[in-house]
Order: sequence, then structure tokens, then C-alpha cells
Amino acid sequence: MLNISERIPDGLLSAEATELEALFGGPTLLHLPGRQEAPLFVSVLLHGNEDTGFYAVRKLLNKYQGRELPRGLSIFFGNVAAAAQGRRRLDGQPDYNRVWPGSEQPECAEQAMLREVVQQMEARRVFAAIDVHNNTGLNPHYACVNRIDHRYFHLATLFSRTLVYFTRPRGVASLAFAPLCPSVTVECGRPGQAHGVDHAMEFIEAALHLSEIPVHPVAPHDIDLFHTVVTVKVPDGIDFGFGRPGAALDFLPDIDHLNFRELSTGTELARVNGVGGELLEARDERGRNVWDAYFYIEDDRLRLRRPVMPSMFTLDERIVRQDCLCYLMERYELVPPEQD
Repeated sequence: MLNISERIPDGLLSAEATELEALFGGPTLLHLPGRQEAPLFVSVLLHGNEDTGFYAVRKLLNKYQGRELPRGLSIFFGNVAAAAQGRRRLDGQPDYNRVWPGSEQPECAEQAMLREVVQQMEARRVFAAIDVHNNTGLNPHYACVNRIDHRYFHLATLFSRTLVYFTRPRGVASLAFAPLCPSVTVECGRPGQAHGVDHAMEFIEAALHLSEIPVHPVAPHDIDLFHTVVTVKVPDGIDFGFGRPGAALDFLPDIDHLNFRELSTGTELARVNGVGGELLEARDERGRNVWDAYFYIEDDRLRLRRPVMPSMFTLDERIVRQDCLCYLMERYELVPPEQD
């Protein structure tokens, strides 16, 4: 299932994301040499409709055409079949960013393939790992880490001072690489934005130029660190919409404007029409149901029970069904290093 190559195929440097399936034939791991041997790993198109990572890599490879890369670079081109249709994933496919080692999903061919990717990179003594994504709602550019470790913070802050720490969902690329090397996920806003491509490309290039990743503490005032504490999903049996009167859950039509805003207790998220009970599936990092701790219904309004900051709210109903409605975050306070 996995193609492995050590040369840039003809046509890649001018290809569109929709053309990669025809070019590669399937998911492909491309190893390229550089001055420093230990490679930087970059994964793109784990979600086929999130193409900023691919265009950033394409721009980088064009820049270094005929020149030696500062460091070895291994690029994983993920769900190229979904990319051909501009979709996150195809019907019948797993989510390519939920089936990496450590996944809680049922075993499938894609899991075996992604285990092989990680094994290859471990054998090559991977230097650092970057997974590039987009999102469909209004979000700032930010980086995600899976360990409270200053090496990971140093890598992430090359991209943004806004960092999110999470340990769920399982089976994501950055979690799979976290035991091997500093590993980050970067969220580059919506697809199709030139500044997102430029930002991702500049970050990848900066990582390629690192001779080492610092271990000294990042000053707390240099980062805004948030901790994802709850994943929120809409149960399959609940009808929902955004500004759609009559839907069982009629969310605010501009709910994605709430992303990365600190919301107070009582903030309204949706109108409730003719239904009751636990209208959302809210799970904490341990998978426990925390509906009662975070939500309540009052006067046919769904409201927050405590202050939180959401991320990843989207108005795309397909994405909500395939993934989630949002994540809820709280500030994570780093303790300043003791002064001598």
C-alpha cells in the first residue's frame, strides 16, 4: 500500500494536489538527502482537502531545485485518493490522522502502512516531525504538541506562539512520533490561502536549518499554551444545523467566530428544539462523559456551564459528522524556571 521513493518524480514540482494520486498511485514516502543526515519528517494531505502542506512542500522543493537541502527531508504524501476529489476522506476510508500507532480504531491496512512509515523514520533516526493541516472554521495559525517538553515547545514556537497541548484523539501522527523526536502538528488556517502556504513553507525551512533543538526552558511569557480538555461531538441521531430553525440543535450561524475566544459561563451555543437529555457527546482525555460538567440547557438554549476556550468550530456539517464539533481548551500555566 505504501510507495517509497528516493527521487522527486517528474511532474511533482508543478503538480496540483488533485493530481498526486495519478502521479504516485497511492500514499508515498519520499526520502531526500541533505547536508545533515538525520531527516526532518513532514506529513501532508493526511486529510485530502487540507492541501496547504502539499503546496508548502512543493514551494520548498522548487526553491531548492538543484541545491542541497540543509538536512535530510522525508515527506509523506497521505490520502492522495481523497485529495483527488478534494475530500477529507473517501467513504469507506479511515481518517488518515486517526490510525497511526497508538490508535484506538479497528485494525486496517492503513494502520499497517503508517506503522511502516514510523518504523522507517525511526531507523533513519528522525530529527523532528511536522504534520501540516488546515481547518474549515475561523482559527488562528497555531501549533499542537503532545508532550510538556521544552524541545517540543521550541520547535512549535518557530511556527506560532499559540500552542495547544493535547493527548486525544489517539492515532494522530504527532503522537506517533512524539516518543522518537520533537513532534508538532501545525494548523495553517483555511485551505487556498497563500499566506498559509508561505507560513508553512517558512516553518519547514526553518526546521531544516536547525542543527539541534534547544533543551533550555521557553520563557512562559513567550508562549500562549492551552490544554485540550474535552472533545465535543454531535451524536449520530441528533439533527443539527447552523442558523437552521427547526433543527433539533440549531447552532449559532457564526459559531466559528468563537474559536480561540475565552467564553464565560452561560454563553449560548445553540437553540434546542423539541429534544432533551445529553445532546452532545463530550469526552475528556480519559474518555469519560463530561456533559454535565460543561453544558446545560436552559429556556431551550444550550449553554456553557464553565469558562472555556473552544477551537475547531466549523460550519461544515460533513466535517462535524466525520470528526467533531469542536474542542474545549483551558489555559495551561507553565511554571517559570527557578532563578539561581
